[in-house]
Amino acid sequence: MLKIVMSTLVSLTSLFFFTKIMGNREMSQLSMFDYISSIAIGSIAGEMAVMSTDSILEPLVSMAIYSCFATLVSYITCKSIYLRRFFGGSTMLLYQDGQIFEKNLLKAKLDIGELLSICRLNGYFDLEEIHTIYLETNGKISVLPKTLNRPATPKDMDLNPVQDVPLANVIIDGKILQDNLKSTGKDEKWVDKQLSAHNVTDIKEVMLATYDSNQDQLNIYRKFHRKMLRDIFE
Repeated sequence: MLKIVMSTLVSLTSLFFFTKIMGNREMSQLSMFDYISSIAIGSIAGEMAVMSTDSILEPLVSMAIYSCFATLVSYITCKSIYLRRFFGGSTMLLYQDGQIFEKNLLKAKLDIGELLSICRLNGYFDLEEIHTIYLETNGKISVLPKTLNRPATPKDMDLNPVQDVPLANVIIDGKILQDNLKSTGKDEKWVDKQLSAHNVTDIKEVMLATYDSNQDQLNIYRKFHRKMLRDIFE
């Protein structure tokens, strides 16, 4: 049992290490090659955990080779569009302006029913509302609606709203994030004033507080200690 525990810890540590080397792309929408390499590395790590091999070094070397090769492929595909298309494939046109491309649907292993289902999931129940549909290299479907069917924007109505910016998390779990607070140009005295304005006497009662630069204020979310007796959506 001790041997299994140790091998599992080594497996988890090495898997985390090699995933960090390959980058966050391995956790996002995977390309075909990323998918294959991730499965292979995970399978080797699983075998290492149950010690199906006599040596830990052998699966570690195998994982290192897979990781290095995957990293190399990611690098060269960033440099060459031809290799990018070879390893990751290319975007495929499925529908455009009333025309369904049957051969591309067959190549993508999609039937018309699945295509319509994907359109409905994107909020379009009528193909006449859509101008173009693409199959992306990560397997996702992109839908471009016709201009008359897309949501209205402030530009369409000649409006000039203030540009929104990401809200900085200033307080999380009752603790001030000093670097984030510094980036807002505020200090702890200003935070104390904001807490007092919201009748917060103990900062530990704050689950989250974000800085809204447009309003120059903190959006404060307190901890809710009472347990909900029933889910309203049940």
